[in-house]
Amino acid sequence: MSLSFDQIFMNLASDLAQKSHCVKNHVGAVLTKDTRIISIGYNGPPAGTHNCDEEWPEEGCPRDSKNSCSLALHAEENAILYAVKNGAQIQGATLYTTLSPCISCARLIYASGIQRVFYKYSYAAYKGLSLDEGVEFLNKFGVQCNKLEDREYREVH
Repeated sequence: MSLSFDQIFMNLASDLAQKSHCVKNHVGAVLTKDTRIISIGYNGPPAGTHNCDEEWPEEGCPRDSKNSCSLALHAEENAILYAVKNGAQIQGATLYTTLSPCISCARLIYASGIQRVFYKYSYAAYKGLSLDEGVEFLNKFGVQCNKLEDREYREVH
């Protein structure tokens, strides 16, 4: 039985999430183009700063004014920033992420020219929100953003 690329990339995003040093949640992302990986990322502070699980193992990093992590970059941000830093062309790319994009990441995804996003879990459900704003934003402005359902995730395409 052969795995689909969707399955492979989401599996990799899930594995990458385990590299996160975040105390609150582990999220991974894989940026692909034409069935090739162009960048990866996971949530956590920028390289060269602090690893939250080592510096603040109980409560995580200090909170900002919106009660979010003050240091953390989201997995999507890390994948996009690394790609750009290394000159990768991400126009038309596909992003696989274990948690649907927040509204800030959605704006970055849209502005970067990424055309498709697949996610495993809902950011809104994780945060206790009524609406996945990032998903709604992306779909409204022409970026295909869909949950990779368990049945799709397990099937061979």
